[in-house]
Parts: sequence; C-alpha cells; structure tokens
Amino acid sequence: MGSSQTVTVKYVVRAKFEIDGVVEKPDVIGAVFGQTEGLFGPELDLRELQKSGRIGRIEINLQSKQDKTTGTIIIPTSLDRVSTAILAASLESINRVGPCNSNVILEKVEDIRDARRKLIINRAKEILHQWNIESMPSTDEIYREVSGTLRTAKVVKYGKEKLTAGPEIDSVKEITIVEGRADVLNLLRCGILNVIALEGAKIPETIIKLCKEKEATAFLDGDRGGDLILKELMQVTSAKYIARAPNGVEVEELNCKEIMKALDQKAPITKIPKKKEKRRLLVPKQIVGVAKELEGTLEAVLLNKKMEDVDRLPVSELAEKLQQTEEVDTVVFDGVITQRLVDVANQKKIKYLVAARVSDVVKQPLNIHLITFADIQG
Repeated sequence: MGSSQTVTVKYVVRAKFEIDGVVEKPDVIGAVFGQTEGLFGPELDLRELQKSGRIGRIEINLQSKQDKTTGTIIIPTSLDRVSTAILAASLESINRVGPCNSNVILEKVEDIRDARRKLIINRAKEILHQWNIESMPSTDEIYREVSGTLRTAKVVKYGKEKLTAGPEIDSVKEITIVEGRADVLNLLRCGILNVIALEGAKIPETIIKLCKEKEATAFLDGDRGGDLILKELMQVTSAKYIARAPNGVEVEELNCKEIMKALDQKAPITKIPKKKEKRRLLVPKQIVGVAKELEGTLEAVLLNKKMEDVDRLPVSELAEKLQQTEEVDTVVFDGVITQRLVDVANQKKIKYLVAARVSDVVKQPLNIHLITFADIQG
C-alpha cells in the first residue's frame, strides 16, 4: 500500500510526458514531487496529501528510444473536483526531469465512479435478462432479496478505536484481519462477515485482544507494507494464520474467487521461515545518520573526505550537480543508484554511493562502494 491509510479513489489523473534524454522512474517521481512543491501551500502539497491518504501511489510508465523518454504519469486521488483539477494542471508545469527538458500534457481526469456505475448498469442488465429467462419473480420479491443483502453486508465500527469491521465479529470464533476499510468492504461483498481492519501500521489494542480470544487469520497485501504489518503482528499478537494477496497485489483488488483461494491457502504463522538478519556494513557513523535523516525525502546530501556536508539538493538534480562539483567523497540520497550515477561518480572519483536501493542493471565498479540503506541500518 502507498501509505498506512487506505485511499478511496474517486478520480485518476493521467498525463503523458516526453523528455529530451534518457531518465528512469525515480527521476520522474522526483520531478513530480520537487517541481510541484510549494506551488499552492501545504493543503495541496503532494507529500502531505500522500501521507494523509488523499492521493495514492503515483505510477510512472516509461520507455526510452533514440535519446528520448516518453511515458505516462498516473495519480489516483480522493480529493474533490476543484483540488483534483489544480493537481492535474500543476503536472503540466513540470519542464525538467533531472538535467533534461520535458513536456507534460494532461490526457484526462477519469471519474472512477462513472466507470463503476457503467459496469454496475451493464451487469444489472445481464442479471435481469437471466432472471427473465429462468423465472420472473415479482417486484416485491426482488426488492426484499436485494434489501436483505444490503443489510447483511453493512459495515460497523468496532472497539474503542472504532475499527471498520463486519457485523459478525462478536458472534464467531474465527476472525479475519485485513489492512484497511476497502479490504473489509471487498470481503463483505464476497459474504465474509467476520472481518476487521487494522486501519494503520500500528496494531490496535482491540486487535491484540481479539487475537487472544479468537482464532485469527491475517489477510494482507502482497507488498512490503504487508510484510511489515506481518512482522509486527507476529511480535505483539497471537494471530494463528497468515494469508496473502499475490505479489504486488492488494486485497481490495481481488475478486471473490481469488479471495477464497488465498484464504484456503492460509498457513500457520509459526511455520513461516524468518529471514536471517543481514549483517550490517561498517561505514562512518555520519553516513548512517544522514541515511536515516533522508529516508522518504527524495533528497541527496554530498559529503567530503572529512564527512562534512558539501551540499543538499533534490535527487532529480543529483547527476547534473555531481558533474559540476569537486572534492565529493560520499553521496547519500533517497533514490535509486543508476548506471548513469555510477559513471559520473567513477569520473569524479567518489568513494561511496549510498541510496535506498540499487538498480538491477548496474555494473558493479571496482573503486566505488554501492550501499543501500538496509545494508547499514540492519
């Protein structure tokens, strides 16, 4: 999940871009955050909106050909129409990605609810047609049938934290724990009524208590967020089973068949192999401190041989800045180590490149240490 809070998507902003040069996804992400920051105050700041769950994970699709990079930017949002329109317009103000000129054009703002309404209407037509073929019940019978289903699937607020839950938490011996409200609604749609949401990265006391009283299955997203929540569940609760959505997929995206399959394949939590602790690399303590400070900022810090700050800048400007800077010994940044950055660092005789992660296609140089935050923070 993009944040600890679930985004109830109302609109999707889609923009296409063309860049004069070869860049990677983190460069585009950095430009989106960096060049829209401060335009309209904190109420429409992308980082703040993402933290509060008002926009979802920003997706970048790109391809490079003949020294040109083209692609699309996709931003799901739960903002109102006016704020969404301002956000969409701000994307067209992005004129540089890294050192390269860029042109961003809004393709459309899609109302997800309109698409859902069309799907519902088409499906309702199919259902009605099938009823006409098999039998024609009275209008009163149809109304009673549909109304009964809606009443059964109604969500409730449970516990002192008022967690989103199904109506059968108290009346059953087994419960299913999911991450957010949208996951609860999806399971209710499939007839699973003993479900309750964590609604955050911190495990609520209500969940801890329920796990002691009932047989609990944690049904989590197939991403890093799900991994972290599972780790904390194992530490603070006595949940018995774990079920996961497929890799890279969220529970709210699954259909009923996929949900039932995942729950059928649940495994005892005690049988899940724990990863061996990764041995930390020994680096100067200043690097460790800077790395912790930079996580989540999309910024970079340049250090000299004495481990003193030389400069601080957005990651999107890093490659260009390094080409103009001398006496840099270490670069620490919240981004991805690319082949381009390695080549520039090699030319400038930089000793350490420390980042959130390393691109899979980077060739390991002989005289530069490529280190991730995980390598030095355990």
